[in-house]
Amino acid sequence: MPDLDLADWQYDLGGVLIGKGTSVVLVETTGLGRPPVRDNDVDQPSMDGQWAGPDYWAARQVQFDAYIKIPGQPDACYDLVATLQAASDAAAVRLVGGQGMTLRIKRPGTPVKRLTGRMRKLDPEYAQVIHGKVPLDIEFVAHDPQFYADTETTTELPLGWLTGGGFAAPVRAPIHVQDGTVAADRPGWVTNNGDADAWPVIRVTGPCTNVTITHVASGRSLALPTLTLAAGRWVELDTRPGYRTVTWDNGGNASAYLSPGSRIDLFSLPPGTSEMRWTAFDNTNSARMRLTWRDAYIAL
Repeated sequence: MPDLDLADWQYDLGGVLIGKGTSVVLVETTGLGRPPVRDNDVDQPSMDGQWAGPDYWAARQVQFDAYIKIPGQPDACYDLVATLQAASDAAAVRLVGGQGMTLRIKRPGTPVKRLTGRMRKLDPEYAQVIHGKVPLDIEFVAHDPQFYADTETTTELPLGWLTGGGFAAPVRAPIHVQDGTVAADRPGWVTNNGDADAWPVIRVTGPCTNVTITHVASGRSLALPTLTLAAGRWVELDTRPGYRTVTWDNGGNASAYLSPGSRIDLFSLPPGTSEMRWTAFDNTNSARMRLTWRDAYIAL
């Protein structure tokens, strides 16, 4: 189902439009600023004060103080509460670890941004429902507190046979061209237009073997030295928080192919433009690597 179009001060809560111009009036929204912190501060023994440990972001709790307003239509109020409840009741989200529903947010002068999480509270008060008014207490918990772009960015990098990207004049014999017995490599560029680290989903499609993916600036790499992909088959490396999996095209677990030194939990795209490079053995020049990510933001 396509995403809903949002106007300023509107929200898409799991496919239900709320906020300005809708039947769900928002009185106050909290939790969209700095996320809570999990601190590791420790009291200094036999001294005043504390030692400041590393701070980690906790889950972001977004709370809506709202009410349904459909004058003279209590049945429509009940139906709208049921629609909101159904948005959080999908078994594919509720019963699957790591899965979440989407909260999309539109503010004046900024593009739509989104959070992924779970609806943890939906409490209606029916005392005034006969008049077509139902106060709501809604809580949405985003386990990854960063805001993300509403649209995905995708780039595809093929393998190149020429090691240096071409010939440099003057050309002198012998000329060495890769024939599939040496790992080919192909540089490419990706851009995270946000101001926080973005997390790519990386798909490598065969035929190829011995795959290594490197983020050049940081030197971090993901190596699958024993992987062999037949033509048309692929593996997907999902670096997103809450996922961080390596899977086959049939849904099987391929994490055993990842080398012990590969840190999928650190393989992010920093703000700005980054060079990506991948190597593999491929004597057909038809293997491909595709990166898909959402630009990441600290704030709305």
